[in-house]
Amino acid sequence: MSRRSIRKARSPDNVELDITAFMNLMVILVPFLLITAVFSHLTVLDINLPTSAENSKSTPNKKTFEINVIMGKKQFVVADNSNRIIKKIPVFKTGGHFRILNNVLKQIKVRYPEKTNITILSQQNSSYDNLVKTMDAVRVFNTVENGEIVQVELFPDISIGDAPATR
Repeated sequence: MSRRSIRKARSPDNVELDITAFMNLMVILVPFLLITAVFSHLTVLDINLPTSAENSKSTPNKKTFEINVIMGKKQFVVADNSNRIIKKIPVFKTGGHFRILNNVLKQIKVRYPEKTNITILSQQNSSYDNLVKTMDAVRVFNTVENGEIVQVELFPDISIGDAPATR
């Protein structure tokens, strides 16, 4: 046999691509991804940088009441913008300090119902998880109305900044 006839015998003219296995995979994978996409959603909170006294729109003679939560390793401090301490809350390993913080802020909300903004000042070594839990504690509280648990807003306008250096 000559070389030409051997080459023709080896190479087929028309080869069809079999994509049956790939189509079976897509039939299973697409519904699975659509079903699981419903369960993974993100919640986004708008946060701001704290405003300074010079940039405030209020008149310089009248100082408005501002609430600051200073996150420390051993304690949380709830204070106003005049550095007057409202409450010192010791940090518990069980996380009970977030409940106490929430209760203190509920009492402040009763006295200042129109107030919606708060500033959280955290130390640089604060964990992200503690910051998120603090934001949750200052934002809303749970209450029971008509036999159902409802979330009521405390201070939804959250600003985040660096805590002052401890001595």
